[in-house]
Amino acid sequence: MFKLSDVFILLAVVVSSAVSGWLWYGGYREQGLLTAIWVPAILCFGIYFELAAPAAPGEHGHGK
Repeated sequence: MFKLSDVFILLAVVVSSAVSGWLWYGGYREQGLLTAIWVPAILCFGIYFELAAPAAPGEHGHGK
């Protein structure tokens, strides 16, 4: 299932997307666009940290 770090990454993406939409439709279009580009950046950082973190011993059979 999801790890706690995955939940925080997804929560950050959802909050960023919601804030972006709120700003965009509230008339703050430039700020909404700036916040919208955070979504792929957060996802990329999440993927990077997921791939860069060494697997814990015994986790999914990848440990020594």
